[in-house]
Amino acid sequence: MSSEFPSPLPSDADLRRLVHFSAGDGRIWLGGHRMVLLHLSGLASLRKELIETIGVEQTRRVLKRAGYESGVRDAALSRQVRPHANPFQQFAVGPQLHMLEGAVQVTAEHCEFDLEAGTYHGIFRWDHSWEVEAHTRDFGTSNDPVCWMLLGYASGYTTGFFGQQILYKEVQCAACGHEHCRIEGRPLSNWPDAAQIQEDYEADSLLVRIEDLQADLDSLRGSLCPSDDLGELIGRSRAFEKAIALLRKAAGTQVTVLLTGETGVGKERFARTLHAMSPRAGKPFVAVNCAALPHDLIESELFGAEKGAFTGAGAARPGRFERADGGTLFLDELGELPPAAQAKLLRVLQTGEVERLGATAVRKVDVRVVAATNVDLEAAVAAGRFRRDLMYRLNVYPIAIPALRERVEDIEPLANHMLQHFMALHNKRVAGITDRALDAMRHHAWPGNVRELENLVERGLIITPPGQMVDVEDLFAVAPARPQVTLSPDGELRQGEASDLASLYDELQKRGLSLDALEDGLIQQAVDRAGGNLSAAARALGLTRPQLSYRLQRIKER
Repeated sequence: MSSEFPSPLPSDADLRRLVHFSAGDGRIWLGGHRMVLLHLSGLASLRKELIETIGVEQTRRVLKRAGYESGVRDAALSRQVRPHANPFQQFAVGPQLHMLEGAVQVTAEHCEFDLEAGTYHGIFRWDHSWEVEAHTRDFGTSNDPVCWMLLGYASGYTTGFFGQQILYKEVQCAACGHEHCRIEGRPLSNWPDAAQIQEDYEADSLLVRIEDLQADLDSLRGSLCPSDDLGELIGRSRAFEKAIALLRKAAGTQVTVLLTGETGVGKERFARTLHAMSPRAGKPFVAVNCAALPHDLIESELFGAEKGAFTGAGAARPGRFERADGGTLFLDELGELPPAAQAKLLRVLQTGEVERLGATAVRKVDVRVVAATNVDLEAAVAAGRFRRDLMYRLNVYPIAIPALRERVEDIEPLANHMLQHFMALHNKRVAGITDRALDAMRHHAWPGNVRELENLVERGLIITPPGQMVDVEDLFAVAPARPQVTLSPDGELRQGEASDLASLYDELQKRGLSLDALEDGLIQQAVDRAGGNLSAAARALGLTRPQLSYRLQRIKER
């Protein structure tokens, strides 16, 4: 399809509904992205200081790259906001958002593209550019165009929308004395001076030096950060760093380590990392979940058995201690060990010898034991479920692994790391995680800790359409509620029922639900939550019981 840009532009009501002001906690959202309202004078002051500090050329490149990133982010919203619109209406999201964000007034003079052929040619007029206003106020008229961040935004948005590099030139600028600013965009390969245009979007000399230093820092940090065959442990919070410091100190020793913490905090990952950091790294790492083994088999699993030691023992076989000889044995859910196995474990820890079931001789083993539990061993000892002498023997070097809610700073890097892993596993690409989703994750209670986070990220990836960003609704079955304060057509903030209905309508459009499907779903939810009590379900929906019965019959007929 090849045609020109529609005039007039579509209604921006759907875009205004994306803007939410959360006055209670001081945040503004555009879709899933956090926004900030800034004084133009503040931006102008920053721009002026950059020019006077690093020069015009470097400032132009920095601002273009910043604008480019904003444009790419908004491009991810275009098809999400208007999934059923034609390509021109979808593409119009960019110019309309640029205006809604207060950057510039955009008028399309010519816009022609062919999605199949990959061609594009666009010319847009700009009025009321904030960069023209800021530049002329501080420096007067200019010999060269000055709308650097705006130009970067247009290039980033169009590139993100079409999936190929399309860059713009500012062919006229009001700061140079023209009546309007005017930009022209083409695929990079169609510009005769493509290399020169692209140079502004590449790392320049100043940024290269900064990135080289960052790369050196990351390399140094990587050499210090503990890792195992699954990769490095992710975290930067104080609680996490404290646990890692203890892990490093224990790595070069033979001390028995007891890992404590709630279910799902990653105790096995810590144990594997301790093994990988130790001199035993080339030897076996054997993990045993004590809670998963039947009590009548746990002794043979841990210590081995000779042929005929019990019914079904048709051949001698080594236990987990022998298999881990020279390496590390990880005993997870240690508090679930039965008393007889506890006594044998204590002997192994004290003497380094194991005795198979049915054997008359002991065997020497060289094993480092790392144990883990999510129960209070002191309480288990007091209740008679755990041996006190074994607890003292294991509790030589305890490391408490913090719950995820105690390391909020680690949620974003963990979620992004997991997202990359699952994208590779499921061969599916998304654009990332929205700021709103990350904020919701920071405020979640995380009863399941890192394991719960992992499950949510995988769920989010599977639900999110390819190329879009994972949002709150994709992560949580019930999205956290937040006040709905949006922009009306006259620029006033509106809050209340209309905003909620608009959001509900947007959600219907996003999920492709019909009105009948919505009604059927609401009725079924009401009946399920009322435990099948039709009278209670009818009251919850504001219906009489006969009305509800009639609608249920219609559902069955459909």
